[in-house]
Amino acid sequence: MVKKAFGYTFLYLVLLLTYVPIFVLIVFSFTNTTYIGDWNGFSLELFGRLFQDEEIMIALGNTVIIAIISAFVSTLLGALGAIGAFYSRKRNRAILENLNQIPVVNAEIVMALSLVVMFVFIGNTIFHEQIFSFWTLLAGHVVISVPFVYLNVKPRLQQMDPALYEAALDLGCSPRKALSKVMVPQLLPGIMSGFLLAITLSLDDFIVTAFTRGPGLLSGENTIETLSTLVQAKIKKGPIPPEMRALTTIIFIVVLVAVILITIYQNKNRRKIRKGRDY
Repeated sequence: MVKKAFGYTFLYLVLLLTYVPIFVLIVFSFTNTTYIGDWNGFSLELFGRLFQDEEIMIALGNTVIIAIISAFVSTLLGALGAIGAFYSRKRNRAILENLNQIPVVNAEIVMALSLVVMFVFIGNTIFHEQIFSFWTLLAGHVVISVPFVYLNVKPRLQQMDPALYEAALDLGCSPRKALSKVMVPQLLPGIMSGFLLAITLSLDDFIVTAFTRGPGLLSGENTIETLSTLVQAKIKKGPIPPEMRALTTIIFIVVLVAVILITIYQNKNRRKIRKGRDY
């Protein structure tokens, strides 16, 4: 009984420490004061100023574009890599899985420095100029996201009947059709969770972004700014712009709605599967 009470207390304490700062930001996004703690009456002024702030809008656009593109590329590579490793020989599969673990267990600063060294070497030896741009930033985000997509797809492969693919081939499907019509629907939950995780990893990444970014995207000839790098730059100069509190509230609501919709969709699918089994 004491252990159970201690466990619940610890859990609620962690949840409290996690969500209280978020709720504080949300509450103070509805007042136009610069500093949190000074309440100047209810106001939606920050939300209006947010969409008029070109610097924040550019950073937000860059962040979303990079997250979506890197998530698509990472999901494609991670899912195909998981399928390829699953149908490989045991020794080859073990090698691939061990290699996949390296970016997961390594410190992100190590990955960032490794990427910088590689890009500098390629730029100096092949292109004879610096190559840091949107493409190097995209490559960095893909590198940190692919292993997590792989880990999300792998359990679905282990749960799936390995004879399904071979049965589809025996029934006349081409390898590509068997992959798209048989395997992908079975792996879709793992692929979708990997895609969402890749977006999350890209959205809140700072270290790899700071090391691998260059000019491009909505920033034009200037160095790409994302939300994480913009906040870090603002902290150096002074207080974070109060408009960022309004942006935090919008992001929180969007994520909350997305989680609710995904949960509803998954529950409906589970009910359909249960009804099919009952029949």
